[in-house]
This record gives sequence, C-alpha cells and structure tokens, in this order.
Amino acid sequence: MLTIQNYVRPETLDEAWECNQNRKNRILGGMLWMRLGRGSINTAIDLCRLGLDTIEESEEEFSIGAQVTLRQLETHTGLNRYTHGAVRAAVCDIIGVQFRNMATVGGSIWGRFGFSDVLTVFLALDTAVELHRGGIVPLAQFVTMPPDRDILVRLIVRKTPGAVVYLAMRNQRTDFPTLTCAVSDLGGAPRTVIGARPGRAMIVPGLPALPVGQWSQDAISAYAEAAAAAVPTGSNVRAGAAYRSHLCSVLTARALTQLGGINGWN
Repeated sequence: MLTIQNYVRPETLDEAWECNQNRKNRILGGMLWMRLGRGSINTAIDLCRLGLDTIEESEEEFSIGAQVTLRQLETHTGLNRYTHGAVRAAVCDIIGVQFRNMATVGGSIWGRFGFSDVLTVFLALDTAVELHRGGIVPLAQFVTMPPDRDILVRLIVRKTPGAVVYLAMRNQRTDFPTLTCAVSDLGGAPRTVIGARPGRAMIVPGLPALPVGQWSQDAISAYAEAAAAAVPTGSNVRAGAAYRSHLCSVLTARALTQLGGINGWN
C-alpha cells in the first residue's frame, strides 16, 4: 500500500521544484502507476495549478504540457493531422478511455517505462523536453539520463516535414504491448524506434540507407532484418526474446511499407 502524509498544490514551478528536492516527496502525474506501489510519500506535489494541461500549436511546433492527458493526445486534431494519426494509434489501446482521461504525458515520459507506447512514438518525431532547471533537452538524450529531482514542464514537437507510422503488437487489445514500433521519415532518412523489448524504447542505430523514392520490397526487407538484428530483446510473461526479434522485423517492414504509401513511394 502507498501512503501519503501531506498534499500540496504549488502556485509556481519554482515552488514545486523546491518542494521536490526532498527525496521523500513526489510529483504526481495521473497517479495511475504510482498508486500501485508500496511505501510512503512525505509530500505529494500536484502540478494542477501551473497551467500545464494544454496543447498549443504554432506554425513551427506543438507545445504539450506535462499535465496533458493521453486522451487529449488521442483527440487533438492538429497533432494527429501532422502525424497522420500515429499519435492516436499509439495511445488508443492503452487500457481504456477512463484511464487515458487521467494518465498524463509528463508521467508517461518521465517514467521512461519499458512498455511505453507514448515514449516510442515521440522518439520517432523531432521531440525535445523542457525541464524546469535543465532547460530544453532532446528526448533521445533525456531517455538516457538518470532520474533526478528536476520537473518536466512540457514536450516540444517540432513540425519537421515528413511522416510517421506507429504499430504495436498486443496479446489482447488493452494489454501492455508485446512490442512497439514507430518509423518516421523526417528529412529523407527513416528513423526506427522499437520499444517494449521489454526494455525502454530505443532509436535503432546503424541501419542501412533507404534512398528517397526507392523503397523496394527487397530494400525494406533487408532494412527490417537489420533492425531486428540490432535491437536487444528479452523475455517476460508476454513473449520470448526470439518472438520479439521476429516481431521487430515484421512490424518494421509493415511500418516502412505504410510510410512509403503516405509519401507516395509505392
């Protein structure tokens, strides 16, 4: 059982940051995973008064506050238009609507969960995080950083021209994913992200080039096999390592084929 001794709602980020420097205090996200843990929290810090629950769109980027819910991502017209529905696809099977109405972007990204659909899709985009004291950091760098006492303020998704496709395999629709895959084409070279390995999502390194407009099925198959070889996988109750490696190849090839269709290359 998790117990909470005190509860505060800071009026400013500085106040929230100061309170969070005590290791016995915790920032609340949607409180959906935290409440399943054990232990004691001295002071629970709720960011609900800081105006971090909106998605703002400009010509250059989307600014997504840490308190934005997964349901807001799912239903945001501009974000899903830009990603060709990939963000909606990444979150629509997470538990249920009631859950997505409470789970937050900040909690999902800060937790760096190995099963995170949210982390997978945003790693495939031109995404950065804004930390209150740490400033703006690329998401790919943030996921490798050790946890600290800073506060995640927002995600920044730059509108880099291109497209993204998101796919996942689940044993049943609302279960945790067995494997997640996002492939984007931002500037002519595909970026492939694999998550639920069952480790946290990673950008796959060292993949062969796919020339713009020349995505033959043979080239896609070779690329997908290279991705499967480069991604470390493991076993848990949902799948074995060998099956995950097979899924990596299958989902990457499917995502590339869909991405080529969006770009008019096949």
